Amino acid sequence: MPTHKNPPLSAPCLKHALSLSKGQGLLAGIWWIAFVLKNPIRTETQANGRIRRWAWISAAGKYLRVVTEPDGETVHNAFFDRGFKP
Repeated sequence: MPTHKNPPLSAPCLKHALSLSKGQGLLAGIWWIAFVLKNPIRTETQANGRIRRWAWISAAGKYLRVVTEPDGETVHNAFFDRGFKP
């Protein structure tokens, strides 16, 4: 698993960070995505090679799913997963 010294700042990551952190600021969304990449409670690889990771975001009171490209770093999607069961 990759280790990030700084949060990922690609354009897709910023777009997802903005949509996640409504009312809490862009930095909160960036931090949450970076947190999931570093501290997943579950990791699954999809058939297309993309990697799903989940972690609990206590500030939001929800589980966040971050889907990365097969390189494990490029964020494809990030959203609060209401159906996730740990």
